[in-house]
Amino acid sequence: MKKVYLMGATGSIGSQVLEILRSKKKDFRLVSIACGENVDKAVSIIKEFNPKFVAMKQEKDAKWIQDLFPSLQVGFGDEGLIQAADFGTCKGLFINSLVGSIGLRPTIKAIERSRDILIANKETLVVGGEIVTRLAKENNVKLLPIDSEHSALFQILDGKDISEVKKITITASGGAFRDKTREELASVTIDDALKHPNWTMGKKITIDSATMVNKGLEVIEAHFLFGLPYEKIETILHRQSIIHSMVEFKDNSVLAQLGKSDMRIPIQYALTYPKRETYDLDVGLSLSHHSPLTFEAMDMIRFPCLKMAYDAGMAGGLMPTVYNASNEVAVELFLANKIKFCQIEEIISEALQTVKNIVHPSLDQILETDQITKTRILRNYT
Repeated sequence: MKKVYLMGATGSIGSQVLEILRSKKKDFRLVSIACGENVDKAVSIIKEFNPKFVAMKQEKDAKWIQDLFPSLQVGFGDEGLIQAADFGTCKGLFINSLVGSIGLRPTIKAIERSRDILIANKETLVVGGEIVTRLAKENNVKLLPIDSEHSALFQILDGKDISEVKKITITASGGAFRDKTREELASVTIDDALKHPNWTMGKKITIDSATMVNKGLEVIEAHFLFGLPYEKIETILHRQSIIHSMVEFKDNSVLAQLGKSDMRIPIQYALTYPKRETYDLDVGLSLSHHSPLTFEAMDMIRFPCLKMAYDAGMAGGLMPTVYNASNEVAVELFLANKIKFCQIEEIISEALQTVKNIVHPSLDQILETDQITKTRILRNYT
């Protein structure tokens, strides 16, 4: 039985992880969880899965949980995340489905515990990819992607010689505003931005899809996961979200991974890897119901946030941290109705031009830059 340590248990990905654990109770044991502010959902999870440790975002919620479950070990805040990642002595599977760079430190702690990392949190590798991949190698830890695009690449490349890869192609649906001109973006609302055409996701990632920041984060993540230069990482607009990624090898053969827009498929693959197990829910793919499949070249002028991601990735060092930090705050401001949609890209661009780069930053330098970038932007816009 595999032990599971789930960060972001009450979120969209976390809920789908629990759905799979529920269907495979003989195979998995939920040991620790980290939750946000949805206390009712946290209580429901505790009652059903009986974890030994629970971390809550707020101290008041942690105290309430502790009173309700006296025998449970409870933590809160950033330190609670570290405790949840570090809890117990078993190896098992650490699932990072947190939102934002807050997932970096608990992931490092789990790696130090020699726990395999199932990662749905792009920001962890974007911000600390150099450190995380080095530590994973040193501790003989697997990095198993949950994102549909990276899961697709992982499945295609598993057992392959990476030197034989000519390029990888990550597909993008285009998000809520793929058919709008840049002029039309000036008047879009929060509700408009949250209407993703293909996927049901959390608010932050849905906004990131609309700006194409999400695809930019995926490009940087792919660079660290697969050790490929940015020149070999392509993005393409694929509206149907049926082909999740493709790999072209040096003999010009192209392999693609296909599937419905259902995150439970890559989640289960990561949980049961290296085995493939029968999927209990009917999410099979019938291509005749999704015809035609279309592909369009990515317009970097239309989607400047994607171009900035490539630039930040190629600059390396602290630039991916700045890219991510500025976007996190910009999305927060947009969702609070304090800035317009197009100001998200303006904030990212300004931040990338402001921070002095360090080529091989330490963890402390990364975390400090993350915080300084966010604080400065919040001060300017609130």
